[in-house]
Amino acid sequence: MKKPELLAPAGELEKLKMAVLYGADAVYLAGRHFGMRAFAGNFTEAQMQEGIAFVRRYGAKVYVTLNIFASNNDIRQLPAYLQKLSRMGVDALIIADPGVFSLAREVVPEIPIHISTQANTTNWQSARFWHEMGAKRVVLAREVTLPEIAEIRNRTEMELEMFVHGAMCWAYSGRCYLSQYLTGRSGNRGECAQACRWKYSLMEEKHPGKYMPVFEDDRGIHILNARDLCLLAYLPDLLKAGVDSFKIEGRMKSASYVATVTRVYRQALDVFFADPQNNVCNPLWHDELHKVSHRPYSSGFLLGNPGEDGQEFSSTQQLTSHEFVGVVRAYDRQKKRAVVEMRNRFAQNEFLNVFGPTTESQEFKVTNLKNSIGEPIQEAIRVQEHVSLDMPFPVAEYSLLRREIKV
Repeated sequence: MKKPELLAPAGELEKLKMAVLYGADAVYLAGRHFGMRAFAGNFTEAQMQEGIAFVRRYGAKVYVTLNIFASNNDIRQLPAYLQKLSRMGVDALIIADPGVFSLAREVVPEIPIHISTQANTTNWQSARFWHEMGAKRVVLAREVTLPEIAEIRNRTEMELEMFVHGAMCWAYSGRCYLSQYLTGRSGNRGECAQACRWKYSLMEEKHPGKYMPVFEDDRGIHILNARDLCLLAYLPDLLKAGVDSFKIEGRMKSASYVATVTRVYRQALDVFFADPQNNVCNPLWHDELHKVSHRPYSSGFLLGNPGEDGQEFSSTQQLTSHEFVGVVRAYDRQKKRAVVEMRNRFAQNEFLNVFGPTTESQEFKVTNLKNSIGEPIQEAIRVQEHVSLDMPFPVAEYSLLRREIKV
């Protein structure tokens, strides 16, 4: 059995570095145009070149998303952009639109193409079609079940990629027109307003202006609010089914989310690949996944149509047990002090938790806290300021600090 790839999101340069350091074999990202996440940080040409250089140092790969449904104007602009990507040496293009696919094959035939989940590949015949057209990999639709994945694997030789963690779209594999209809922002061009997460009420045609909640409380009902996908417990089954790449969703999530989730799936994949008969899912992995912001988890369509279990009707509020407060930028072993770039306020004598790319979570008490010019402070309150504090054990650069949220 070939060891599968772990593919992580890189919404911006810092998240790319986090993904690679915390165990990703490859990252997927977008430039400022033509991708399905227009409101992620995304990459300038210079940032993309820096990101590719960083990834190469760790033996990882970079895939660039070109998965919008293109307009005529996009088609006119794409050739020059494709040639830039080729010069930068990207490892693959993620494409959904047949016109973009055809253009990429013509302009940059040397770059492998992965067919995006937006292409809605749900059967082996579609996978074969794309393979015969020259695609190297297909990202399966989120709606395929485990037996369907196994059959697609048995009937095609192309690489299979699938999402195993992250937000789910209520529309079929993300092909949605609701945002365009309600806001003029097209979800198929990377501008989704997440209108499916809004609160809706009913209005009867003979009572205009009278809005009625679907059930009797004052919150209304979130009828289109899909739960988040989590297939951690099913990784052994997916390995046996022949999935080549395990993909984490989240280019618009935080650096802490990318690092934490990538690290969990890295550990789990390594354990299950070493012993495919091992179906024991470490409870600590699940604990870690609950420390990042998420909606209630679901197994999606893997075991069949989830029905009501795939939706969260009560609220769109994100759940988390911990808050991300800072990133370690340096550590002085002689002084046993760390320099931390803060992301949320924290204070002297507070207990925090720190973990790194290769180190397990440890708790410590904040002492001897100083600001960026070395003055003692009682509380760090300026986001992105570099503060220093005592750290009783060594920590690596890009280690993350977080606090438990007390209920």
